[in-house]
Amino acid sequence: MATRSVLADLVLAYPERDSASIEIESVGGVDAAKRVQAGEAFDLVFLAADVIDRLIDAGHLRPGRFDLVRSGVAVAVRAGAPRPDIGNAAGVRAAVLAARSIGYSTGPSGVALKELFQRWGIFEQIEGRLVTAPPGVPVGALVARGEIELGFQQLSELLTVPGIDLLGALPAEIQITTVFSAGISAGSNQADAARALLDFMTSPAATPIKRRHGMDAAS
Repeated sequence: MATRSVLADLVLAYPERDSASIEIESVGGVDAAKRVQAGEAFDLVFLAADVIDRLIDAGHLRPGRFDLVRSGVAVAVRAGAPRPDIGNAAGVRAAVLAARSIGYSTGPSGVALKELFQRWGIFEQIEGRLVTAPPGVPVGALVARGEIELGFQQLSELLTVPGIDLLGALPAEIQITTVFSAGISAGSNQADAARALLDFMTSPAATPIKRRHGMDAAS
């Protein structure tokens, strides 16, 4: 889901799009990986780099990982709500401790966030206030509805959500960066076309589009 918008714009910018039929379905990363493991037919899959590696090792994808973007985590509150200071790690920690509910996604950033809370020694204190957004449901949407007071998610997923105030990215000392990558299906009969698309998506020509979505090129 974190790459949904940037992938759509990359496809629109692809020079060969008029001669290729490209359809992208965006679902939660957990569900996407399960569908690949179940043998569903596809040509390309975009997931966190470590998941792509596991799918390659299991034989579901052809050898060769294509790193697409680096994506950081940002923080949001409901529009008009008090805006805690998250300019440094201490501020983020204080905001988490003060929040009535804290939301995050099921993806790799959510796992890393829980590990951060554990390192801070506050996980048990706030565990009952933690809310995991269902797969495919943006954390920002729950923040906008008032179901979550403090929401953490990929910046790219929070940028366009109505009804929230974006506090900014996590400070550098605790920033959680995920590399999203692509792999080509071991059973694809369009491998050459898939490789051509990925060559464009990982080229310098694609960098401005990635930055527009709050992401950096992976290399």
